Amino acid sequence: MFLVYLAAMVVIGIAAWRSTKNFDDYILGGRSLGPGVTALSAGASDMSGWLLMGLPGAIFVSGLSESWIAIGLILGAWLNWRFVAGPLRVYTERTGNALTLPDFFTNRFEDHSRILRVFTAVVILVFFAIYCASGVVAGARLFESVFGLSYAEAIWWGASVTVLYTLVGGFLAVSWTDVAQGMLMLFALLLAPVLVFMHTGGFEASIDLVRAHDPLQLDWFRGGEVGFIGIVSLLAWALGYFGQPHILVRFMAAQSVETIPAARRIGMGWMILCLAGAVIVGFLGIAYFQAHPDQAGPVTANPERVFITLVELLFNPWVAGLILAAILAAVMSTLSSQLLVCASVLSEDFYRGFLRKAASQRELVWVGRSAVLLVSIVAIWIARDPDSRVLGLVSYAWAGFGSAFGPVLLLALFWQRMTRNGAVAGMVAGALMVIFWKEVMVNRYDSALYEMIPGFIAGTVAVITLSLLGRAPGAEVQARHQQVRASLRETGH
Repeated sequence: MFLVYLAAMVVIGIAAWRSTKNFDDYILGGRSLGPGVTALSAGASDMSGWLLMGLPGAIFVSGLSESWIAIGLILGAWLNWRFVAGPLRVYTERTGNALTLPDFFTNRFEDHSRILRVFTAVVILVFFAIYCASGVVAGARLFESVFGLSYAEAIWWGASVTVLYTLVGGFLAVSWTDVAQGMLMLFALLLAPVLVFMHTGGFEASIDLVRAHDPLQLDWFRGGEVGFIGIVSLLAWALGYFGQPHILVRFMAAQSVETIPAARRIGMGWMILCLAGAVIVGFLGIAYFQAHPDQAGPVTANPERVFITLVELLFNPWVAGLILAAILAAVMSTLSSQLLVCASVLSEDFYRGFLRKAASQRELVWVGRSAVLLVSIVAIWIARDPDSRVLGLVSYAWAGFGSAFGPVLLLALFWQRMTRNGAVAGMVAGALMVIFWKEVMVNRYDSALYEMIPGFIAGTVAVITLSLLGRAPGAEVQARHQQVRASLRETGH
């Protein structure tokens, strides 16, 4: 079943290859995604391997107190759909039909020096290398478990299929496979909790088993251990949504701004069900392994394998193969999206922007495919440490993107007075603050504050300060901003 799923994804990639006629198709699917594909593609590319590994593992270790992450993500995703998706879809089309985030920022501020394009592209490549590595780690853990491979071998097998269909089919392949993968993830996260409940004796029996193991795992505040800073840090994951290039590009690719409300309803319903399933699986894992301690070896060694281990123990092998494929679906959907964004940056923003302005459409597609291969190798190199943890890598990259791009994007969409220098300052300040806070305050001084918060604040302050200190944008830039805002008001966005 696992191999059938892998083969199906490659077939979809080949079908998308036949529909990819030019570079716009390869990078953005010709802006042709309907509401269902837009919603599931955005959701599946968002919910990476951490949904079925990192989040259940965190709940298994710490209990319900880790659920604050899920609440923060639901809030952030809704705000992103409600206030960013429509304006970004319209604005990117009105600013030179921008295909990438660097493209949009460059055109939004008429940056002829191209410094903004360079800074945006560098931030994307640095943090996506870390983010892609988290997907490689999750895929490797899965192949380790299913096929009994060593970690070194599993890394290459786990990454190969994702790279193959992204390499061949581009954006259409990624979006079409996201729909199949999103439905498979939902199926797995609705079915798995039901079967675990049956093996733990039902709701009350499960609660009693968790209480016997550690009463604090039932407490959302862990007896005061998770204080104000801890809760704020977990909820702050919401801020990351405004700066995630692989999610924002789905909004840019929507068929029209009119499809956004329907896509939002589909996407939020899917997300809430998936997050609830992941939290329940991690929580019930505590109860199951409390009742069956002899089977807890793999989970004790690595808590992020709790979902994999439960599926292997409780399900018929045919069904287990399909459900375990859902983990690979989560990994592949996000990793492929991230690889494609990196490819678009290297081909559109570096290759055509600086080296070959007159490059043909066919040439750019092949440069994009080469970029996918290059970034994949870098991600595999970062993920080579067998002690890597999925959630740790994701949280670092999530904070980096949210802080570097979140304030810049929000103010670019809604604040007419913002300038190019303000955008550059915001990106640099946000990214550097995240790196400083993570490497110094968290790693050296054990700060409990998530690096997203100081990074987002630093980026916002830098944008506003540099914009107000500098000269106001030109009349043409301000006029275009007003036109876009007027157009959005007419459509209810």
